[in-house]
Amino acid sequence: MTRSALPGSQFPSGNLWKILPLAMLVCATFLLPAFAQEKDKLWRTLSVSGRGVEAIPTTLAQVSLGVEIQGKTAQEVQQEAARRSSAVVAFLKSKNVEKLQTTGIRLNPVYSYTNNVQQITGYAANNTVSFRIPTEQAGTLLDDAVKAGATQINGISFVANDEAIAAAQKQALKEATQDARQQADAIFSALGFKSKEIVSIQVNNATAPPPPMFLRAEAAKSADASTPVIGGEQQVEASVTLQISY
Repeated sequence: MTRSALPGSQFPSGNLWKILPLAMLVCATFLLPAFAQEKDKLWRTLSVSGRGVEAIPTTLAQVSLGVEIQGKTAQEVQQEAARRSSAVVAFLKSKNVEKLQTTGIRLNPVYSYTNNVQQITGYAANNTVSFRIPTEQAGTLLDDAVKAGATQINGISFVANDEAIAAAQKQALKEATQDARQQADAIFSALGFKSKEIVSIQVNNATAPPPPMFLRAEAAKSADASTPVIGGEQQVEASVTLQISY
């Protein structure tokens, strides 16, 4: 049986089946080296993670304070807590504190136990706010907030300003990248390999961990001297992972 040639084909129908295997062999000859190179590039890689840490001075105090009132009726204590809290908030606004916000409003019954019997003897209302103030102003402001009606200093932490944190994050990223590259160079040198190119970069984090809160206490009824408040340093951390071919 004679196979007919395809329309427009320059090859006789009888030779077409002889030419196809040769063409496939030539195609495979060109594809195999490229595939081998891609496989070699994929598998011969080193992953290293570098870490960078920047310490910057804290210039702001993050303060949490509140008003707690106890009384016989829920309405009584809630109204008094609202009145004092409004006075404290008005005072803080007059001092142009930053990021002032309400962080909690609570109204709870107060219980007593007599002969293993639980009874409600009153209610306690608690309103809390948080804000930021320059550290050097924090001591005097806390004392004045107590005079304005605050009854609790729930906590204080120290942070750098946003601009300083952003600059420190960039520097920490540079340090993390340099650390990763130096580790890779040391490994390649020890093994007698040469690095080729960076095939992937992963930024794991570049953050300023939230500072711990300090100083939970009842506010003093009177203050003859300004409360001492001293800041410190804040660490900004970054981690970078490099994947390098060799």
